Amino acid sequence: MRIAIISDAGAPQVNGVVRTLAATVAELTGRGHEVELVTPEGFVTWACPGYSEIRLAFGQSWAVAHRLERFRPQAVHIATEGPLGWAARRWCLDRGQRFTTSFHTNFPDYLALRTHLPARCFWPAIRRFHRPSRGVLAATPTVAAKLASHGISHTRPWSRGVDRAVFRPDGPRLAIDAGAGPVMLHVGRVAVEKNLEAFLALDVPGTKLVVGDGPARAMLQARYPQARFLGTLHGQELAAAYRTADVLAFPSRTDTFGLVMIEALACGTPVAGYPVEGPVDIIGPNGTGKGDRRIGALHTDLAVAIGTALTARPADCAAEGAAYGWERCTDQFVAHLAADPDAMAG
Repeated sequence: MRIAIISDAGAPQVNGVVRTLAATVAELTGRGHEVELVTPEGFVTWACPGYSEIRLAFGQSWAVAHRLERFRPQAVHIATEGPLGWAARRWCLDRGQRFTTSFHTNFPDYLALRTHLPARCFWPAIRRFHRPSRGVLAATPTVAAKLASHGISHTRPWSRGVDRAVFRPDGPRLAIDAGAGPVMLHVGRVAVEKNLEAFLALDVPGTKLVVGDGPARAMLQARYPQARFLGTLHGQELAAAYRTADVLAFPSRTDTFGLVMIEALACGTPVAGYPVEGPVDIIGPNGTGKGDRRIGALHTDLAVAIGTALTARPADCAAEGAAYGWERCTDQFVAHLAADPDAMAG
């Protein structure tokens, strides 16, 4: 099948959307599908206001249309609600091409944090974007329920996975002196929406490591000199960071999933976070995930969650993380595609 996937998030960005799509494309091509991945790469881009690391391709409707016309997709999936996503949506509607969308990023909450306007101001645009979609792919039941509460009820499940050859409990640790234990790790964008300061400000014993980069790094690094900022890590180095830690701290209140949580679990590292969407679906309200053994902890007090999560056994965490594979996720993705009958015939 010829599958077009359009995303406003692409390399060299490092985030859950980019990593999810990269893994999905690899699975799809490995199964013999032909994939056209349309991202800002190759287009004229401008820095996202307030977040220069993110480049957006504005005014590229003609270029997106040209790419899609040339590829002649049998199925179209629009992953993001950015300029390229809107351009692909317009192309599909103009030609009667059916398509699916996904809800990766909680833009209403992110924009509320950055603009100080209520999130409800941004939901009408999100509803409009997804309304003609044949299915809105959501990572967890909690996200699906949230979308339904905002008038987007035609959701379909699309979970996430880990590369189990990379993220596993056996393997090297970081070649650094991690400092006094327990070692507490945060992995993700260093930006306001990740609520990282809630972790860095905790008065708890141990060493805090931060993996990632972003617009808030300089400010937070200056404000919390006791924390060690390691920059962005990938692949085996990232897995080594998870194995070095005694616990992954996940203070975000706005993530729709949190890919780093299942990667940490697969490396045998428990997770501590708040009882909000994402952590509730992965770690579970009782900290036992999908089983009956502790793999982490959720609490309104992050320090309490960290203390409880540290009692988890690495083997139990690794077993939970190993249950997340990209094969099943890709099965879901393909099953929900709205293939066009005429294109299939051609």
